[in-house]
Amino acid sequence: MIFSIILLVMLFVCLFVIVTQYISHSLPFNDNFRSSAGRDVSPKLEECILKDNDARDKIAVIPVEGIITSHELDQAGNDMVEVIKAQLDRARKDNRVKAVILQVDSPGGEVMASDQINRAIADFEEKSSKPVVCSMGSLAASGGYYISVPCRWIEADKLTLTGSIGVIMETWNYRGLMDKVGIRPDTYKSGLYKDMLSGQRETNEIPPGEHAMVQGLIDETYQQFKSVVNDGRSKAHQINGSEGMPLASNWQDFADGRVLSGAQALKLGFVDQLGDFDDAVKRAKEITQTSKANLIEYRERYDLSNFLSMFGQSSKAPDIKLDLGMDAPKLESGELYFLAPTFVN
Repeated sequence: MIFSIILLVMLFVCLFVIVTQYISHSLPFNDNFRSSAGRDVSPKLEECILKDNDARDKIAVIPVEGIITSHELDQAGNDMVEVIKAQLDRARKDNRVKAVILQVDSPGGEVMASDQINRAIADFEEKSSKPVVCSMGSLAASGGYYISVPCRWIEADKLTLTGSIGVIMETWNYRGLMDKVGIRPDTYKSGLYKDMLSGQRETNEIPPGEHAMVQGLIDETYQQFKSVVNDGRSKAHQINGSEGMPLASNWQDFADGRVLSGAQALKLGFVDQLGDFDDAVKRAKEITQTSKANLIEYRERYDLSNFLSMFGQSSKAPDIKLDLGMDAPKLESGELYFLAPTFVN
């Protein structure tokens, strides 16, 4: 009986929402009236106190964990890039927030998503005049380093794995397997390179200029990566002066995809100081000349609309996951990535 009552209540709520939206869409609104029937899908954030120091000033902490991507959505339908942009926007509008700490623990990820976060951080520092201090965790490599370089100050542990400056694109050629099972594709295309990176072609069917064309895209993106590193670190050193670390004259010799420890990165000027999260907080206070500040974090808030949105999702078979002790990154064939190899101790 209790279960039936709960179902009836849920059904009534769903019907009420549907009828309300139907009526709001059906009514002839005039030009001076704005309908609010559409649901706001932007990230809904609430401020949470990580450490209460009984202070008026605040330092906002923005964590970046795992693969950097804009493809995977959270329960509220927002991706990582949207959430980070919303968090930076909240920190910019709050006059009591004096600095931001970007807490990075990531092997990298998509080129586009990494670049969008990089530009969002640079724009935040320019428009708000508030510094962003990067605190590297166990892994801040490739795309994880790409989003760190616009920060005013970079703090890394001596055992942090960072660097891995480079670009990678992978695809699979499964034509041999198709031939073994007796499957032969028929492809109709409008141009010579329309099926570029297709894995169902034989080796002799790949145009000779395709490899050079793809390599050109890789090289162009790689030059962008090095330009971002040079600009970000040079700008930070101009502001930090002798307190920070300048890029070494031969830093590009180490921008070949290799992974560096925090201690090695310090010698090359990829980071400014060796330390942990507490040291990053201390540095943020020194830069802003703040004696005491509360540590806060903007976390996503889920409400009834998020719960009801689940009823509109199409049903699909559940995923079967094999637990190997770590989650493999979900990479898409033919997409560019700033991605470093992961290490497990």
